[in-house]
Amino acid sequence: MPGGRLTQQERQQIALGLADSLPYAEIARRLDRPTSTITREVMRNGGPTAYRADLAHRATEHRAHRRRPATSQGPASAPQPHGRNAEAVAAYEETLTTVLMASGITKMPARVLTCLFTTDTGNLTASQLAQHLQVSPASISKAITFLESQSLVRRERDERRRDRYLVDDELFYQATIASARANDQLVKTARQGVTVLGAHTPAATRLENIARFLDFISESITRAAEQAREVLHTKPEATSNDTAQPGPDRG
Repeated sequence: MPGGRLTQQERQQIALGLADSLPYAEIARRLDRPTSTITREVMRNGGPTAYRADLAHRATEHRAHRRRPATSQGPASAPQPHGRNAEAVAAYEETLTTVLMASGITKMPARVLTCLFTTDTGNLTASQLAQHLQVSPASISKAITFLESQSLVRRERDERRRDRYLVDDELFYQATIASARANDQLVKTARQGVTVLGAHTPAATRLENIARFLDFISESITRAAEQAREVLHTKPEATSNDTAQPGPDRG
């Protein structure tokens, strides 16, 4: 059934589909399952290159057995603000984590990012993250170190001198610019190869084409980031016309 738990036979079909390099959407269509279900299943069990049906099935049974005694203690059962459905929130957090993992972020940093994206306060301490995710402080520390290295989170001190971690609009701008700069380095290195391999050789032509493509992409990304920062994240200033509009003369 589309809404039920994956069977061992379905997991075998997933493994066969991955071996045939089928996209997740096609595997999902063949199994009459949502694409997000297949994506989450694969990413939670080794990724597309390491997925094994029997291991995935045993791991799922183990997780289900381990969760049963403490179901009432998990985040899905915790009181939710604004009248939110706790189970729906937990399911969305898992989906968002899976999407972040599919983009190339490993599991624990993706889980931390999901927490920061979905918190109303806009920031969390390491202990709050560890409590919500039910993991050790060391796991949070390693995840934060990675996310900071990618300019995906930043820290600030609160009045009690605790480190709090947050994501904001400026961080996305900085991460985008960092990505463009990484492209710039690859462009520079590719063009060094043109000189080494000889300007008119096939290998040099290939490297030059790569450099030109990435150069164009990098310039476009930087320009788009600057425009988005200016248009979307700059508060409009009040003009004299806005602040001093006379009302109609009613005599």
